[in-house]
Amino acid sequence: MNGLSRPSDELLAQAPEPVREYIAALEARLRQDSSTSSWPPSSDPPGTQAQRRAPPPPSGEAGGERRRRGGQPGHPGHHRLLLGEERVDRLLVVTPDACRGCGTALAVEGRVDDPADERVQVVELPPVRAEVTEYRLAARRCGACGTITRAERPAEAGGGAFGPRLHAVAALLVGRYRLSRREAVACLAELGEVELSVGALARLEQATSTALAPVVAEVATAVQQAAVANLDETGWWQGRTRSWLWTMVTQTLTVFRLDPHRSAAVAQALLGPDWTGIVGSDRYSAYR
Repeated sequence: MNGLSRPSDELLAQAPEPVREYIAALEARLRQDSSTSSWPPSSDPPGTQAQRRAPPPPSGEAGGERRRRGGQPGHPGHHRLLLGEERVDRLLVVTPDACRGCGTALAVEGRVDDPADERVQVVELPPVRAEVTEYRLAARRCGACGTITRAERPAEAGGGAFGPRLHAVAALLVGRYRLSRREAVACLAELGEVELSVGALARLEQATSTALAPVVAEVATAVQQAAVANLDETGWWQGRTRSWLWTMVTQTLTVFRLDPHRSAAVAQALLGPDWTGIVGSDRYSAYR
């Protein structure tokens, strides 16, 4: 203990119990270093750092014998679980042609005493190519008055050049997987042979956002009924304009709101006028 000799065990035995416990706690503290506590490495006494830096012996190495890489004898293996038969799209039964022992031809149909088939599954993506549907809107001239009437665009054709699934995938690449618009355009071209410009992709995002507006409104109303919600905000640039990205998180739902203001009015709008629950926050003044 920094030059002080440790009392003998006989002397410690005569000391009161609180004294013995205090000395034991001090000795335990002296044995601590950065590897056994939250202390920084710079607090370690001399010799401790060099000892800590010494490379440990390879795992499983004893008496000069090095354990082989990979799973060890007796270790349970980890295998990919087979999918259920209802998920299998194509089933192929492969039968052996001849006995590997004597070469006798084997029947295609199995015998009762044959072992069960071994199941092997291969998961593969199907060839992906965007499906193009062309609508030819015929025009007809009236034989009575000469007026030309052209067929209306059918409802399933929508109002643009791209279908709803393509809208969803484009928004997913940019919004969920955080690809840039140029990367998303390149991804769609390489995977699905979809010819799309950056501007067209931006219009797809806007159309998807408009379609999801009722869902967002429903969620925004639902979170205001929660018993507990966490609120936070962070800076967010829209081009050259500084905005704030607000978030309201409940046990099952999360709402994001982009707003040019970082004020109590935004927090109140997220919570709603009838909020009676508990708010978790970083105590920014707006949350009061």
